[in-house]
Amino acid sequence: LRDFLLVYNRMTELCFRHCVCNLNYRLLTGREESCLDSCAARLVRANHRLMGAYVGLVPALLQRRAAEHGAPAAPPGLPA
Repeated sequence: LRDFLLVYNRMTELCFRHCVCNLNYRLLTGREESCLDSCAARLVRANHRLMGAYVGLVPALLQRRAAEHGAPAAPPGLPA
């Protein structure tokens, strides 16, 4: 949940700074709304791609870590 909130807050800040340039009105202009929609969509797609790559790498990392912990230790005095 913490990671999700960090990503969400960062995305909100980036898109707001990029798209909203006039704070004199209560409502967003049409241009600001479309900019925010496309900005958020880009960041969500990028996040999905990163998470997909991460999910693909995790099994290999876990196997490597298990192999390292399961490997017998070298006797003292011998180089590893």
